[in-house]
Amino acid sequence: MSISITNVSKSYKDVKALQNITFDVKPGELFGLIGPDGAGKTTLFRILTTLLLADEGIATVAGFDVLKDYKTIRNSVGYMPGKFSLYQDLTVEENLNFFATIFGTTIEENYDLIKDIYIQIEPFKNRRAGKLSGGMKQKLALSCALIHKPKVLFLDEPTTGVDPVSRKEFWDMLKRLQKHGITILVSTPYMDEAALCDRIALIQNGKILEIDTPEEIVKHYPKTIFNVSANNMYQLIKSLKVYEHLYSIYPFGEFVHYSDKREKFNSDDLKHYLETQNLSDIQINQTQPTIEDTFMELAK
Repeated sequence: MSISITNVSKSYKDVKALQNITFDVKPGELFGLIGPDGAGKTTLFRILTTLLLADEGIATVAGFDVLKDYKTIRNSVGYMPGKFSLYQDLTVEENLNFFATIFGTTIEENYDLIKDIYIQIEPFKNRRAGKLSGGMKQKLALSCALIHKPKVLFLDEPTTGVDPVSRKEFWDMLKRLQKHGITILVSTPYMDEAALCDRIALIQNGKILEIDTPEEIVKHYPKTIFNVSANNMYQLIKSLKVYEHLYSIYPFGEFVHYSDKREKFNSDDLKHYLETQNLSDIQINQTQPTIEDTFMELAK
């Protein structure tokens, strides 16, 4: 396994950041750690990249123990933290040369690995990193994390605060990196990005809720989901929350995702109820569960 984690726990005073975390990441896999802020994602990343000691448990990265072999791991992995951490006063090219030098390599030696990414920022190679846009900073940080050709790449919420176009480009780049045999562990609070991973682990309050492929995760939702909309979204949600047959309800874009407790659901009954609540333009259509629906169900 490229990454192996067994019963890893970590606490900060009275806060249990991680509780008996156990999972493996296969060589060449794009594995997603999915959860909201405060779920424990960054703490786990810092343990795996030897920046933090776990209270309990065992972890190995690229076959090396995070305690005994921490120096070897630091030379074998690439790490892109959630906050932009490159030197703001250095130019794009100076930052990349600096990180290449640290790892005893050059830009030219591993240029093929970063070429698809770097060519997008190369026209700005003489611009200071602090003056780059969010998407450009992201590409520079990824190039610096890859310049020494790591065996495992850790990306901690790499697309937070980045525009939708840059987010899509970033995930396209990750798919291409997989072809080089690099194992990728990425964390994100965005449920739509979870579907782009080979496998995912849903994490909440330091606990793993479920581990599987995105396709299998959504199959675990126990009820049928309906898209419900009406002329007044606020009143719709308020009315559904007190409906006697309610199982779950979550706002989802222009719709509400609604599940019913009854085995035999009748949309006419629900529509009639909503009409008594002075709602109009009511639409009720069956839809497929999403990873977000399953996460909310597991987190209850």
